[in-house]
Amino acid sequence: MTDDRATPPPPVAPNHDGRPRPRSLDPHELGFTPRGPVPWLGPFLLLSTGLRTLLAILFGAYLDKRELQNALPGDVLEEPGTDGELWLDYVADLGDGFDATYSVAYLLGRPELEIDGRRLPRGQMLLMGGDQVYPTASGSAYEDRCKGPYQAALPGSAEPRPSLYAVPGNHDWYDGLTAFLRLFTRHRDASIGGWKTKQSRSYFAVELPANWWLFAIDEQFGAYLDDPQLSYFEKAATRLGPDDRVILAVPAPTWVKAVEEPQAYDAVDYFIRTVIKPTGARVRLIVSGDLHHYARYSGPDRELVTCGGGGAYLYPTHKLPERIEVPPRRTLARRSSTTQEYDLTARYPTAQRSRRLGWGIFGKLPLRNPGFTTLLGGLQALLLLAMTSFAEERVSGAEQRLFSIPLALVLITTLLGAALFAKPPSAAGSRRTPHWILGTAHGLAHIALAIGGTLVWLRLPFHDWAWPLPLLAAALLYAPVAGLVASQVTAAYLLVASKFKVNLNELFAGQGIEDAKSFLRLHIAADGTLTGYPVAVDKVCRRWRPNPDGPYDAPWLEPETPLTVRLAEEPFTIR
Repeated sequence: MTDDRATPPPPVAPNHDGRPRPRSLDPHELGFTPRGPVPWLGPFLLLSTGLRTLLAILFGAYLDKRELQNALPGDVLEEPGTDGELWLDYVADLGDGFDATYSVAYLLGRPELEIDGRRLPRGQMLLMGGDQVYPTASGSAYEDRCKGPYQAALPGSAEPRPSLYAVPGNHDWYDGLTAFLRLFTRHRDASIGGWKTKQSRSYFAVELPANWWLFAIDEQFGAYLDDPQLSYFEKAATRLGPDDRVILAVPAPTWVKAVEEPQAYDAVDYFIRTVIKPTGARVRLIVSGDLHHYARYSGPDRELVTCGGGGAYLYPTHKLPERIEVPPRRTLARRSSTTQEYDLTARYPTAQRSRRLGWGIFGKLPLRNPGFTTLLGGLQALLLLAMTSFAEERVSGAEQRLFSIPLALVLITTLLGAALFAKPPSAAGSRRTPHWILGTAHGLAHIALAIGGTLVWLRLPFHDWAWPLPLLAAALLYAPVAGLVASQVTAAYLLVASKFKVNLNELFAGQGIEDAKSFLRLHIAADGTLTGYPVAVDKVCRRWRPNPDGPYDAPWLEPETPLTVRLAEEPFTIR
């Protein structure tokens, strides 16, 4: 007699917490849902982001929880390393699509990376530099786009466990920092996978080996540094001396943004001038994310590094200024540090590759942002109906009069929308003449397309059909085709406008480029030498296989094709 019962699956190796490891990418087994890249030009996302930005500007002071953090423990933290040395990893702008985010998390979780014959051990400390979640902060968004991927990359680790710290960026602030504080400052179950969280506030000071310190500040949308935060750092700075060197982590590369907005660097300069400088210590390295690429500026006193390649869409490098003045001479601050010149010494990807990638907007805009293409198709259909009614000069029937659209209203809406698109409410800086000129030209291009479409439509039999058949034909036949053509008009506009530094962000956000990711691995030697290894990931993995039988500290998911890494530039050294 045979036993027809199904053979039970073999036992699965447990996680460090005793639960079975996932056998598939099923969210019920992973404990989170792997999310796709954010469609940054989706109409609802554009609207919600604009509204959230407006609310943050209007009510940011009421949502600011930094003063309330004064009631939380304010200890200065310590990371002594091993034998007077420390490896520190820095990653920022990581909470976007799963493939890119997990590719970087997977590499950060490996015991070591071998690059160009160098063996680089995993950081004993991981610093997340801002925007740990996109597009807006919430508990579920952090689970799916940050905590889940990093837990899957390093489910557990042996003691001493690597530490994890996080600095909030503007996207972390969209809910008033509520979800950020719940995830990174909790004392019960204070871990994300194998990394142990230690901070109790959104800002912190950490004593490192060999007279190095890490000061991480929270600017809350670049507004100001609150008094409790300044008091915390002033107290921490009493432990600094002339032999100490400081790594300053900030939410955004204000040294670059100050080229267009001279006041952008004021808060950072104030902090260095009033908190660090009186102690005799020197800020030798400033790191930030926010711009999704790698770039390093070198000056006589410090290195300024942007490393925002943790998972979000690639931001271009070909428009970075070759030389900047920090702090800018045009600042309105009555007091500022002595202005120094800094030269752009490295960037990833290269300017040539960045420029070439911009041309990908023609194919990727409709593919990555179907909602935006649908919106353009709807706009073209409205313009068609309005122009058709105007051209024929006949409107009959109550229903047709109801659905007839005043041509002037649609034209004004098109021009106004295009002008606002040239300078979205969420973008920094003021609207300048090029924004108005290019935005108006963009709107006129869509109107010209609508005129051409109307002339073709009037030669077709659809407009002679009985009402409401012309309306249905416009919605079902004309709008999809016109939307696709209009997306190419917008793509051409973005490419031209980017030459004038207008809509440069939208040119790349519309493509959602997941490749060309990066993070920074720092090594502090016992003699005090700091060496930076900028790690570049030219191509992220898009196909993963579960690893149910691995040990507790092995990643849950392995790439089907091994990830390859290289250095974005030769290692840089600070003494």
